[in-house]
Amino acid sequence: MATFTRLLAIDCPVEIPCEPDGSHPSFPVRFVADGEIPFPQVIVHIPGSPLLLKGDAIQGRRTPAGTWEYGTLVPGGKISAAIPLTLQIEGCLQADIGRARGEDWIKAFREVRLVRPPATHLESQVALWAGADGKIYFGIHKHMHQPYYNTIDRNDWDGEKDQIFGSRVGNYTDFIPAAVRQYIEGGLPHAGLSTSWSGSLIEQLDRCADEELCGGRFSGWNQPLRELARARTTLGNPRIGFSAFGFFHPLMPLIPHQDIVRQIRWHRDVIRRVFGVEASRVLFPPETAFHVRMIPALVEAGVEGVIYDSIHRFRACIDYPYAGLSEGMLPPNPAEQVNPPVDDWLQLHNIWAGSRISPRLLKPEYVGYEDADGQLHRIIAVPAERYIGNEDARGGFGALQYPDVLGQVYDRLVATGGFDPIHPPFFLLHSDGDNHGGGADSYYKHNTGRLVEWLRRDPRFELTTVEDYLQRFPPDPSRLVHIEPGSWAGADNGDPQFKKWFSRYDQPYSPDLNSWAVLTAYQNQVHSLEYREPEHPALAEAIRLLLTAETSCYWYWTGQRNWDQQVTNAANLGNGLLNRAIRDMVAEGADRLGPTIFPPWVTPENPGGKCWGQGCLLDAPTRAVVHTFVADISGLKSVVLVLRLPGGEKRVAMHNYGPYPSQTGARATADYLTAELPAGAGKIRYFIEAEDQRGNVTRGTLERMYLA
Repeated sequence: MATFTRLLAIDCPVEIPCEPDGSHPSFPVRFVADGEIPFPQVIVHIPGSPLLLKGDAIQGRRTPAGTWEYGTLVPGGKISAAIPLTLQIEGCLQADIGRARGEDWIKAFREVRLVRPPATHLESQVALWAGADGKIYFGIHKHMHQPYYNTIDRNDWDGEKDQIFGSRVGNYTDFIPAAVRQYIEGGLPHAGLSTSWSGSLIEQLDRCADEELCGGRFSGWNQPLRELARARTTLGNPRIGFSAFGFFHPLMPLIPHQDIVRQIRWHRDVIRRVFGVEASRVLFPPETAFHVRMIPALVEAGVEGVIYDSIHRFRACIDYPYAGLSEGMLPPNPAEQVNPPVDDWLQLHNIWAGSRISPRLLKPEYVGYEDADGQLHRIIAVPAERYIGNEDARGGFGALQYPDVLGQVYDRLVATGGFDPIHPPFFLLHSDGDNHGGGADSYYKHNTGRLVEWLRRDPRFELTTVEDYLQRFPPDPSRLVHIEPGSWAGADNGDPQFKKWFSRYDQPYSPDLNSWAVLTAYQNQVHSLEYREPEHPALAEAIRLLLTAETSCYWYWTGQRNWDQQVTNAANLGNGLLNRAIRDMVAEGADRLGPTIFPPWVTPENPGGKCWGQGCLLDAPTRAVVHTFVADISGLKSVVLVLRLPGGEKRVAMHNYGPYPSQTGARATADYLTAELPAGAGKIRYFIEAEDQRGNVTRGTLERMYLA
């Protein structure tokens, strides 16, 4: 007799009537498999007391077609919360259950809606829901971070820092647990909250506790979070998901592969130590800054999903309806617009929304990146909705009318037939968890109470964790999409070239470019010595200084000397630790690592398209220039721009202007190089290749650009 390999069909009611108090009758469940299931079972996920139906409770028979049909009866019961019943239908591939592992269970999920008699105005508003095709799922994410305010002195502290930390005691202790308890007490089976905590914040909170800073109010600061960290959804996933993150809050699209991996691994270690749980496999990248070239490093670090700002998925569509000046960004570069067009564009009302959104694109999907060697890398991308999230960040109910605004998304999906029952809509509402309205006591407590009350009465929407959603509705790995680079709206509207971290790039001197040039040189020093002598006694502190210097905040506040100086201070101190070892390595000809290449940027951003004028858009020049920084301890022999054009590959020598002229007293800085791109070439791909004086070669990331 053949053992099954998959479930072929599942038949259960979509909805059943129930009494006002939640009492419901029994109902049948039938499922068909392509073979005999050794251990068929149905789990009815009821808040607080899941019901397991197995053994004699399930009857099975072989059909004339050779398939196997199973049936069971879910007994009547009572659920006080206005939520659907979640059914988990599953079977084991192993005939010996003692040898079965998690991956040996084939699972499917269905929901049975409990239809109560009309009772409130809100319920009458959603009476049409029973005839719709699905519901909208959403999650909430809270971001917590404080940088080191002095890169070379972790013990630096003063009254200002005491005030900054002391004003956020609740945010860093019990606000998140208070919100999640309301999810649990409200009977929301899949609800939870994801949160990102930088390692620099955690270390400083530990210090506050140990040294009784901030009046001793951080004593045992992590205990409320640690206690609730083991609370689970009905599917067994954490109610509080500590997102994967970069330890020192780096801007990941602009740092090297190995540093991305190390930042994430260091962060996993501190989450395990402080909160007693594993960090999620879903990454919240600092500043929500994402570029597909990050994917290989994220995968190596064990990340399975990455959160991004939704507008960059919309803008990557053919025929995207660019909104002009109100969007706050230039038109998308045509090279990024490779996804099929959609027809459900929606202009949100009753919140600020600078451009239209596409409800059907608000769902996790696989995104791909092809490197310079032709290897394809992929990862799940999870959207954080830009405009609804920004409004939620102002304080929840009152600032954001959830039923109205999310209802607009729902109505548009119904009107356009956009519901996909296999991959239904899901997006995050993300904000800082310790600033402004979204970080207030009222958000976590009063707002959450109103949110839970609304969700219990409105079956169109469900609050869920990312992990629960992905377990129930995994995206199709055979379908890859593209996402335009960029970050969240609060960073110069999140433009694709991350200009918030390139301030004054068009002026004779830019503090931001100076910091990138200094950092690139220091990265090469650290990586070269580590490659040659990984156990060198000075490396541990030098690496920590490097990762600290990658903190994105040191670029965010351009023009304030205290911040503009931070990267140089760390690099100079690290250079002093490594200088003798590096000199000896170069003298011995022992350098075995190629040059460090900073990710290139292009001016103008849209050659032959549009550029910024004074309160308007102007025609951009067709002549475009690629810029980069390159550094190597052995000196550079050549740096070449490799163009992949429709007619073949072309190599162009880049012009080297020498070390970037630092004004911060840097001991070492990378060379600044440029090359002109061929006007009128259309869609091209390109990368930078650099060789040092020892013959070591580095290939940069594969980029894309449209040249009108």
